[in-house]
Amino acid sequence: MSVLKNRAVLRWLVPVTAGVAVIGGGAAVGTFAAGADPALPPRTAAQLLEDLRTSRLDGLSGTVVQRADLGLPPIVGLAGQAGGNELASLVSGTHTLRVWYAGPDRQRLALVDTLGERDVLRNGRDVWTWSSRDNAASHRTLPAEGKDLDTAPATPADAADRALAAIDPSTAVTVGRSATVAGRSVYELVLTPRDRNSLVHQVRIALDAKEHVPLRFEVLADGSDEPAFEVAFTQVDFRTPDADQFRFNPPPGVKVTEEPAGDGRVPSGKRPAGRGEDRPDVRTVGTGWTTVLVAKIDVAGAATGAKPGEAAGPDAEALSKVLGGLQRVSGDWGSGRLLTGKLFSVLLTDDGRVLAGLVTPERLYQAAKG
Repeated sequence: MSVLKNRAVLRWLVPVTAGVAVIGGGAAVGTFAAGADPALPPRTAAQLLEDLRTSRLDGLSGTVVQRADLGLPPIVGLAGQAGGNELASLVSGTHTLRVWYAGPDRQRLALVDTLGERDVLRNGRDVWTWSSRDNAASHRTLPAEGKDLDTAPATPADAADRALAAIDPSTAVTVGRSATVAGRSVYELVLTPRDRNSLVHQVRIALDAKEHVPLRFEVLADGSDEPAFEVAFTQVDFRTPDADQFRFNPPPGVKVTEEPAGDGRVPSGKRPAGRGEDRPDVRTVGTGWTTVLVAKIDVAGAATGAKPGEAAGPDAEALSKVLGGLQRVSGDWGSGRLLTGKLFSVLLTDDGRVLAGLVTPERLYQAAKG
């Protein structure tokens, strides 16, 4: 099946990050070090793009390491609160997991840390999640037409797909150096935004020289030669895993919760709620690398799930302290508070808007005028 056309492949090729429930711990940063540059036949950027578009993946297993160094200030006030440490881990540190893939209806990932393991498995229409720390599992049955899982995390292939979608005249596409990733020779495809308002310096996608599958995905911030975000295989096997890898055998004493049936898919032509198209209070300004997401949101309510008129609770109080510590800014667009990192900026205006993007604060101020 085509890697870029099959969403299950894209989401399960290398489970990680930006929307994944990462667990602290994992391998050292040194695991990303590449070997000596291999001698590979020359390939143009156009040829590599075609290789990626036409690549096929029937099965694989492997170990993946993700590292994020977004340069954000400490999330003071959330430490010690429920979920605070996991929130912090989403934007910093190094994390490791294992993944198995044997087609769109057989998928498994395991996230391991010093406190335990979390597994997500799909075997046909059965979907299981399990936490060793709680010794608890949940199960649901997909309908006959069920395909992808909304619980499948983002992947380098998924990230590559989105990055490639941004290719337009504002993007320079070149070929980088050949390298070795997880013991395999790779070509490097480099995407460079031309718009100075983007905080992204380059996106580098390492493609397996034989399978044409992304094995490493890196994002470099403007002004830096080191990745602010990267995810890569440290070990990969392109043989289809045995069927036993996708069978869930509940451990002794495990508490199993049966969930309502649902396919977990986004309806055809739709995106998950919150991405803009399906919510009247969310919109986008601009295109490509300098797209800005604009939303009207109750930040405290969103953090706690509290409805208007309900008590906010300790989590909202902690979040309020965090927001109160952000830099105060103002201009002809209004006033508010600003959060900046290496790759993105977030503006929370006093009139209840949130603007975010992989852009400079100045780009957010411009979008806030609309």
